Amino acid sequence: MNNFPDSLRFELGKHIETFVRWLDTNFSGLFDAISASLLWVMVHMENYLIMIPWWLVILVVFILGWRCASIVSGIVFSLLMILVGSFGYWDYTMMTLAIVLASVFISLLFGIPIGIAMAYNRTTEAIMKPILDAMQTMPSFVYLIPAMIFFGLGKVPAVIATIIYAIPPVIRLTNLAIRRVSKDMVEAAYSYGSSPMQVLTKVQLPQALPTIMTGINQTTMMALAMVVIASMIGAQGLGMEVLIAINRIDIARGFEAGLGIVILAIIMDRISQGIAKNSQVKE
Repeated sequence: MNNFPDSLRFELGKHIETFVRWLDTNFSGLFDAISASLLWVMVHMENYLIMIPWWLVILVVFILGWRCASIVSGIVFSLLMILVGSFGYWDYTMMTLAIVLASVFISLLFGIPIGIAMAYNRTTEAIMKPILDAMQTMPSFVYLIPAMIFFGLGKVPAVIATIIYAIPPVIRLTNLAIRRVSKDMVEAAYSYGSSPMQVLTKVQLPQALPTIMTGINQTTMMALAMVVIASMIGAQGLGMEVLIAINRIDIARGFEAGLGIVILAIIMDRISQGIAKNSQVKE
């Protein structure tokens, strides 16, 4: 009586596995095309970032920090990037940055339109909310299994897994931001003869921009949080160095690589926050 009855057992995992295997068998061509396209983008982005002289990257970081926060922030960010380079992890930092930038770009490319669709249609919102809940609460390691089955090992499954983990905040906050735009302002725009597209692009999106920027900031931070986990499926960069340090119990290597990830996260966080604040000021 104390044990759960076997007659009520439902092995959902086996059905999910069957479905995933079916997708892999019947849509392998599609997955190969997606993999080839993403790999081409990743390789070129990574190569370009590594080719850029280190001093030019630091100059860009200084200018972004200065314009988005303050000149002191620009100087501090520059010094932090020099510190990462002094560890010998400059190329690995650029590899990590390429994964994060690609993941964030694709997340925004799909996330913002989905958020807009949720704001305009309650049925879409009702369907997407439980999906987003699952994406945010599902252990991130679980994403790696289907990603490896569909796309193998390396950069592509790392980007796919990172997108799944990082996209929910920008979707949720885009939906919330557009819904919170003043109805009087929207009605006034319609009364002056604006089309729905004009209302969206000239009224709702500009008013919602600060909140959307907060969503972009959160998506960026979550993408960085996946760096170490993504290294488990072959994504090179600072995360791989942390993973190697864990396997070898190498404290020095793990500390330097981990600190590099922290520095990259701080810089990207402060710059994106600065952009969000500047957009609020303009409004």
